[in-house]
Amino acid sequence: MSKKLIDLVHISKSFDGAAVLDDLNLYIRENEFLTLLGPSGCGKTTTLRLIGGFDTPDQGQVIFDGKDITSLSPNQRQVNTVFQKYALFPHMTIAENIAFGLKIRKKSKQYIQDKIKYALKLVNLDGFEGRSVDSLSGGQQQRIAIARAIVNEPKVLLLDEPLGALDLKLRQDMQYELIRLKNELGITFIYVTHDQEEALTMSDTIVVMNQGYIQQIGTPEDIYNEPSNAFVADFIGESNIIDGIMVKDRLVELLGVTLPCVDEGFGQQKPVDVVIRPEDVELVDPSNGQLAGEVTSLIFKGVHWEIDVMANGFEWLVHTTQMHPVGSHVGIHIDPFNIQIMHKPESSDERAVETDE
Repeated sequence: MSKKLIDLVHISKSFDGAAVLDDLNLYIRENEFLTLLGPSGCGKTTTLRLIGGFDTPDQGQVIFDGKDITSLSPNQRQVNTVFQKYALFPHMTIAENIAFGLKIRKKSKQYIQDKIKYALKLVNLDGFEGRSVDSLSGGQQQRIAIARAIVNEPKVLLLDEPLGALDLKLRQDMQYELIRLKNELGITFIYVTHDQEEALTMSDTIVVMNQGYIQQIGTPEDIYNEPSNAFVADFIGESNIIDGIMVKDRLVELLGVTLPCVDEGFGQQKPVDVVIRPEDVELVDPSNGQLAGEVTSLIFKGVHWEIDVMANGFEWLVHTTQMHPVGSHVGIHIDPFNIQIMHKPESSDERAVETDE
């Protein structure tokens, strides 16, 4: 297992009296692709800026490779940042843009030329040295911004929603490019996004944040298949989240029916959140279902149908490869292993228990 490279210890940060991060603890391993994921205002970009040195925490320490760098300026840190707005210099050629940081560090002309060629080859833009920034597409500008960052040989590359301005196809292409670059360069990527699919596609580790707190840390598979609470389940992909009562171990009541499940340790007759993914809802003949309902909406999504079913007063979201027309009566069946039980939070902004990897 690779070693711990960055350690954020008891980090708190407020702006204008409003807490953005509250006693945040997080570590990042060497050569890891870690994504900070969450809605706007959750603290993910502030976390990135604290690692980059653009902000200073009110409390806590930023440890890098065993050294406290909390008070160091950005140019004293072994990190480079790629922003959503690429911040390329329009009056400079591509080569001059890429060389900017190297010239400041007074590298030799030959070293700089070699580095420019290497970086352009790495981002698949060979021969673009003399082009102007304005002649490039959004995706090409993005690649140049990444090339400019990697020639400085940072140990860590910070990426703040860098694909947000690109169209869907280009964004998907760039996701695979970033995975390739990370594997070839062997450096740590810390990536900020609010796009769940982007996080699931690229990350080794996802940190889900909300209201300045870490909600869950895990692999994409962990986060999707075993969300720690209803917020994570709802934010990562789509879910049916239903009020339930844990009757006893392995038995839950929801919408007036009692269903077997595999969860234990929630007590007896306790209110819980029941989370069921739309692809885990099986539509069957009404006589064979645990619940029966009526199809109210039908959308073809290419790989599957997205169907709404009104059953027992709840509108179920269902993903299925079988078409069921609007108005048809169906049964709903859910396998016990596909029912996830979660504690109800005491309040809407209850601090989630931080998890360690």
